[in-house]
Amino acid sequence: MKNSIPRLGSLVLGFVLTAGLQPAFAQEFYKGKTIRFIVGFSAGGGFDVYTRTIARHVGKHIPGKPSTVVDNMTGAGSLLAANFIYNKAKPDGLTIGNFIGGLVLQQVLGRKGIEFDARKFEWVGVPIPASSVCAVRRNTGINSLEQWLAAKEPVKVGGTAPGAVSTDDIPRMLQAALGLPLQVIDGYKGTSDMRLAVESGELAGQCNTWESFKATWPNEIESGTIRVLLQVQPQKHPELANVPNAIDFVKTGEGRQLIHLAYDINTILWLYGLPPGTPSDRVTILRRAFMNTMNDPEFLAEAKKAKLDTNPVAGDEVQRIVSRIFELKPDFVAKLKEILIPR
Repeated sequence: MKNSIPRLGSLVLGFVLTAGLQPAFAQEFYKGKTIRFIVGFSAGGGFDVYTRTIARHVGKHIPGKPSTVVDNMTGAGSLLAANFIYNKAKPDGLTIGNFIGGLVLQQVLGRKGIEFDARKFEWVGVPIPASSVCAVRRNTGINSLEQWLAAKEPVKVGGTAPGAVSTDDIPRMLQAALGLPLQVIDGYKGTSDMRLAVESGELAGQCNTWESFKATWPNEIESGTIRVLLQVQPQKHPELANVPNAIDFVKTGEGRQLIHLAYDINTILWLYGLPPGTPSDRVTILRRAFMNTMNDPEFLAEAKKAKLDTNPVAGDEVQRIVSRIFELKPDFVAKLKEILIPR
């Protein structure tokens, strides 16, 4: 009994010393190192611009102030990048992936080619939840959501392929949840091609994020040439106070479940994640650095200049949302497959 107290004291002292040394070890690790960001989309797009802006500022918020580099690894709607981060990137805290959050749902739906388990990534965070909206050309004669709901012919909107959240999955969810007459025309290479198709009259409208619309259609929206008729938000976007919100037009429990799933997917659209097995102290450091960057005045000034909105979602909250998506019941998942995977 006499030896138990000294032994306990030694254990406590050892724990305190070890805990105190962890930040020093991390600082020593990152000093002189380079953190590599891998973006799953091409240079110049929204994912790329967000990442390059973050990369220019995040290093000063990491102990040891490492440098950063951004590489693009395109293919399969960022699936190649996600697979690389999961299977090939070293789990050492020096490689951060940026890919689309819709891949989480695609795993639940059993998409071929997915070589990861989204529950095992170490999520760093998200710079802002996406704000989904749908807009149509003024000369279609559809000037309100009520007119759209009453349309006898489906409104044609552009898409790339199933799994593209903003342009493909969200519109199909709206079609099922609201009975909204629309038809997603897949096969466009990207949103720029879709915009041209809308402007030429090939398409009647487009669903995408409000952030993208503001950056690419500012004059058309201001003039009313393009009219935003619907948004999909937990609460209305402050800049879209007069635009109807989808949840207010849903009449069934299944429809509400679809809209709430859309909220979750939108919240994690711009994902940043680390390989499974990354040391926990480095995960903590990078999560903290990400959130500190989001509040960095110099970063915010550059983001404003680039028309990038910010409202960050912390890594632990991302993890909770991912887990929630994996808790969807089998019968609802089967229904989702019918809605989101055209035959």
